[in-house]
Amino acid sequence: MAAGNRKSIRKFVAALVTGTAACAYILSPVVAYAQVNNNNASNNNGGAGTATSPIKVKVPDGAKLVLSSNELVYNKDTQIVTASGAVQINYGGYRMVAQRVEYNQKSGRMTALGNVELITPDGNRMYGDKMDVTDSFSDGFVNALRIEMPDNTRMVAEKGERVGGNQLILTKGVYTACMACSEQGRAPLWQVKAQRVVQNGVTHTIRLEHARFELFGLPIAYIPWVTVPDNTVKRKSGFLFPSVSVSQRLGVGVKVPYYYVISPSMDATVTATGFSNQGLLLEGEFRQRFENGTHTLRVAGISQMNPDAFTAGTTDAENKTRGMINSKADFRINPRWTFGWDVMVQSDNNFSRTYGLDGLTQSTHTNQAYLTGIGKRNFFDMRAFYYNVQDTDNNATAQKQQAYVYPSIDYHYVDPKSVYGGELSATMNFTHLSREKTSALDNVVNLGDANLNDRFLGLSGDYTRLSTEVQWQRTFTTDEGLVLTPLAAARGDVYGLDMNSPNSFGTSFNYPGNYDTSDYATRGMVTAGLEAKYPFLITTSNSTHVFEPIAQIYVRPDEQLAGRLPNEDAQSFVFDATNLFDRDKFSGFDRIEGGTRANVGWRYTASFDSGYKLQHIFGQSYQLAGRNSFATDDLAGVGSDSGLETTRSDYVTMFGLTTPQGISLATSYRFDQKDFAFKRGDTSVGFSNDVFQTSLIYTHIAAQPQYGFTSNQDEIQSRAQIKFKEYWSVFGTVSYDLNSNEITRQGVGLSYEDECTIFTVSFLDKKDSTASSASNWSIGARLTFRTLGDVNLGSVQDATF
Repeated sequence: MAAGNRKSIRKFVAALVTGTAACAYILSPVVAYAQVNNNNASNNNGGAGTATSPIKVKVPDGAKLVLSSNELVYNKDTQIVTASGAVQINYGGYRMVAQRVEYNQKSGRMTALGNVELITPDGNRMYGDKMDVTDSFSDGFVNALRIEMPDNTRMVAEKGERVGGNQLILTKGVYTACMACSEQGRAPLWQVKAQRVVQNGVTHTIRLEHARFELFGLPIAYIPWVTVPDNTVKRKSGFLFPSVSVSQRLGVGVKVPYYYVISPSMDATVTATGFSNQGLLLEGEFRQRFENGTHTLRVAGISQMNPDAFTAGTTDAENKTRGMINSKADFRINPRWTFGWDVMVQSDNNFSRTYGLDGLTQSTHTNQAYLTGIGKRNFFDMRAFYYNVQDTDNNATAQKQQAYVYPSIDYHYVDPKSVYGGELSATMNFTHLSREKTSALDNVVNLGDANLNDRFLGLSGDYTRLSTEVQWQRTFTTDEGLVLTPLAAARGDVYGLDMNSPNSFGTSFNYPGNYDTSDYATRGMVTAGLEAKYPFLITTSNSTHVFEPIAQIYVRPDEQLAGRLPNEDAQSFVFDATNLFDRDKFSGFDRIEGGTRANVGWRYTASFDSGYKLQHIFGQSYQLAGRNSFATDDLAGVGSDSGLETTRSDYVTMFGLTTPQGISLATSYRFDQKDFAFKRGDTSVGFSNDVFQTSLIYTHIAAQPQYGFTSNQDEIQSRAQIKFKEYWSVFGTVSYDLNSNEITRQGVGLSYEDECTIFTVSFLDKKDSTASSASNWSIGARLTFRTLGDVNLGSVQDATF
């Protein structure tokens, strides 16, 4: 309500006087409404002259002032209206609560007294013993002020003044993002005390002048001035907190990032990192957001000051000027289609990993471009990709052995209509790739055994394959509960081959298979199968059990051209309970399971009202007729020591347990089909509650000479985290090789986390089994002050979980 709007004031006073009389009559709280005209700046007031309105806040036109109190008194002589007792005022999005409010018609100011709380439209809460503001709430001052913002940041001051509706000036203020701790008689964990604090509603910043940063109540730093964004700001240009790293090979590094907001949809970060051993590393990251996606461009480079600090002969030591460019994007064409890419080009094969560039430190980085579409009954995926192997080999041998895939296309379709009462589906894959250098393992050289076959993980040259498969299946359930699922499938493959023969590398390599050296090849496969399940449901007063015996049989001819064609995508094969009942157990399209095979076993699940849950699978596979595809020659040695190369396979089993106490157990084992010897397995035990979390994983792999492992592999991995006090935790991780009696990874750390502060310090030591020069230790620490930023020392991500 404007001070010069006398006509509106008379209406307001009349409402207050009427309310006072009503209050005296019914002895209950009163609510008064006053219509305010914000467009009328002045009016006549019985010869009293005109008055100029103060600067107004953005109150909506036609806003009503709502006042509620226990008592209203109007003094005609002083022209003061007084509301007392549980006073509440709501005006244009502003809300005020106080014990007593006085409105002076002459000055146009309003004074609130006693436990005053003012909530502004942007969500800020102001508290004070006395608050003097204009009737439009734009100007005023507050004594003993306390402000709470929506993001739980807080400001306290001896005195505050609101100016122009867009600035709040605090004298002797305190800023913090921590919860108030006055009831414990101690200061917040951290706070910034300043002689003057200015909150600007136009720039949306909080400026702290002549500030002291205090930690645990003790001053640790003086800052002439510092500006931080208020709770309404998500992005603002400026320097980010610097970080420090300590590395065995790079030395001490100090990183200083600068964040720049280009536009509402674009921003960038420029970072300079000085390493005591290698000089200045410069990084730039540009980000742009579009209506249908995002794009990020990163560059980094350094001219190494002391390459000799690295191990001689490695790519780190042999390259002085090093750099990287990375582009990553993801776009949504429509709700069903997306496309994007992630491409990295670097001067050598280990730059990004050596300097720990965020998100680019993998031992193998996948460069790819893709187009994906998902429908209700179909799926399409096309992508081209290439693998960057990041290692210290100056010759980049492993890098040259990786294939360029351009492209690989997958398509799957399910007919929405029933076909002869069943489901008809189709699967297609097209792959074209090329490789510069053959990737081969000479087992005679590596293992000294002339009877072992060499393995060819990839042949040099060009390779093209088109595979198409159609499958039909239908499920029948008898009255007795037997579930029968007949299946029929037909598949065809066409190859275009221009790859070097595995026998073209001289006498040092030996492949006994009859490799097909023709330019083209075709093969086909038809399958008829039947699955039978007979589930039993058993219920008790406190549990439910489902026991499901399963038997499958698949009749098909022998695999055509087995071992005579390249194997690019069916090399990662592990026989366990998860693929026991798969029709084709190979992991890719380059191999097809042939011959007549039966899979037999059972599944069991149990659920108890007390919260316990059990899962179990057990079974075995049998080659009934035809040639066993897992016992035939293969360029990559797939099938050797797999447990399926014999007529009767190894036994596979899986068991899982979860308890309401937070204990979990998961096991997956493979036992020899003759003597039940332990061939392969994983055992994982975990426990988690509010105070303690831990996991222990034991992995066993029996000797596999054909794969280059002449002895058993046994490893234990353990992780734990203990919350020993409120906000405080200690964590650690250890990986131990039982065969070599060697710790391959170890780390320990300490963490503190509350509502305003995160502190973590860790030490991590890890060994690279492929290259000792890549083994490294690191120390990391991170201190995060909410709303202020982070202070980093190295990286703590590898050791935490």
